[in-house]
Amino acid sequence: MSFVIVAVGIDVVLVDRFARALARTPLLAERLFTEAERHTRAGHPRPPESMAARFAAKEAVAKALGAPAGLHWHDCEIVPDPAGRPWLAVSGTVAAAAAERGINRWHLSLSHDGGIASAMVVAER
Repeated sequence: MSFVIVAVGIDVVLVDRFARALARTPLLAERLFTEAERHTRAGHPRPPESMAARFAAKEAVAKALGAPAGLHWHDCEIVPDPAGRPWLAVSGTVAAAAAERGINRWHLSLSHDGGIASAMVVAER
């Protein structure tokens, strides 16, 4: 079976700016992230760099989809695979937008260094 790249999305986030936004708006983290995204497997809160990278991933997914209106933040979840690597799980509005575009496979890369968090997604069919 062969796959075709449909779209690529990339986003960068300034970690300090994102951390300040989370501190200034207490419910923002709950609005943007699922419980599993906000905490490590051990139940500890994720550090700001990790949260910023996850936000960048959600933005990168939206860009890969062409930024359609009506996407819900929780419908794009960054979860660990069995080895602990970040993996993309889509549902609801994001899964529907992906299906409309024939996207059925995602690749995700997260990074953070020097105060910047970044994410890149590749969407395939």
